[in-house]
Amino acid sequence: NFCLCKKKENYIMRGFGLKEIQNYKGRDEIPRDFDDFWNKHIKETKVPVNYSLEKMDFGLTKIDCYELRFQGVTGGAIYAKVVLPQATDKIPVILSFHGYMGRSSDWSTMFSYASAGYGFAMMDIPGQSGHSIDSGNTVRGNTVKGHIIRGMLDGPNSLFYKNVYLDVYCFSKIIGSLENVDEDTLYSYGASQGGGLALVTAALNEKIKTVVSIYPFLSDFRRVLEIGNTSEAYDELFRYFKFFDPFHETEDKIMNTLAYIDVKNFAHRIKCPVKMITGLEDIVCYPVTQFAIFNRLEGEKEHLLLPEYGHEDMHVYVNDIVFNWICGTKIQRQF
Repeated sequence: NFCLCKKKENYIMRGFGLKEIQNYKGRDEIPRDFDDFWNKHIKETKVPVNYSLEKMDFGLTKIDCYELRFQGVTGGAIYAKVVLPQATDKIPVILSFHGYMGRSSDWSTMFSYASAGYGFAMMDIPGQSGHSIDSGNTVRGNTVKGHIIRGMLDGPNSLFYKNVYLDVYCFSKIIGSLENVDEDTLYSYGASQGGGLALVTAALNEKIKTVVSIYPFLSDFRRVLEIGNTSEAYDELFRYFKFFDPFHETEDKIMNTLAYIDVKNFAHRIKCPVKMITGLEDIVCYPVTQFAIFNRLEGEKEHLLLPEYGHEDMHVYVNDIVFNWICGTKIQRQF
């Protein structure tokens, strides 16, 4: 269920052998009340029904484009782009999410899936670089530094990403409820933060048919601490300890809290097929933390490994593979 050229079977990634991590499931176990915690929040979350869906005029004749806006669970304004092919039948839709600190892709990059009869919807995460506004409608613009650690001293209910996950859930339910969308044929797709959110979407919404997750972020936080600060993505976690708790006296408390948003802990809830792609040179979302997710998946799964790639754009055949996975096309590689 994973694929790597045989010459690289003994590949070493930041001190971890590939054979070693094929059974690795993370440093910490799932909190005992993890499922109860998330089931309770999903049950209590009211999916907005008074959202706005504004049609855009881009001069296109076979594709309809919309701006979706709805109120997030903490009062922030959530923004998403929606592209739907004009069709008489119900439309399958891909739910997509951007990387940490980023924003939704340009409109034109979403049009390719419409040619195969698929819709594409992409949500801006609040407080990052897109149009979604952070909680309370009081802060406009980028508030991204500190999103991982925000609320971690006050328990899981105060975590910023707890609310992001619930906003993502609402987004998936709203898209599924649109009149011309097939609620039973939804896909989730993303890379880095987006890859983590694609997995969480499927864990919280059983209507997701397939997940495509490329080098997912937000996994195995204690292992991240042990490996060290090698990128901006997790820098805020290390800065917290360096400048607030240099003796790590709150480490166990914090790890126990962050466990409620740790993507690897959602894996057992995912019932649909999952496709993952990992670059073995990744020093942002370390491969070992990605394997902690993959090895906890209990259903149908596939993991493609790219030995020469790190945390970077993968434009050589990877986009075609993803298109084939989602749309059932048969785009071939040529050598």
